[in-house]
Amino acid sequence: MASLNISMPASMRKFVDQRTKATSHSTPTEYVRSLIREDQKRAKSESLESLLQEGLDSGPPIDASSDEWWQRKRATLIRRHSKKKSA
Repeated sequence: MASLNISMPASMRKFVDQRTKATSHSTPTEYVRSLIREDQKRAKSESLESLLQEGLDSGPPIDASSDEWWQRKRATLIRRHSKKKSA
């Protein structure tokens, strides 16, 4: 496991110690790790939201509720997959 040493003002360290106890983390390191994990989740969520918004903004909506649309989509994917296998 990699190590990271950080410096902080005494007031911030006091806060970390208080939050470590209040949140039932065993050590300040565990508290900081949990903050980083939460930030990683938030970043993934923001990325997903961005991709979803990009999709919504990419053009007119497509009615994907009909069986015909799904049959065409399936046929396109099968053709594409078949071409990759023969290449």
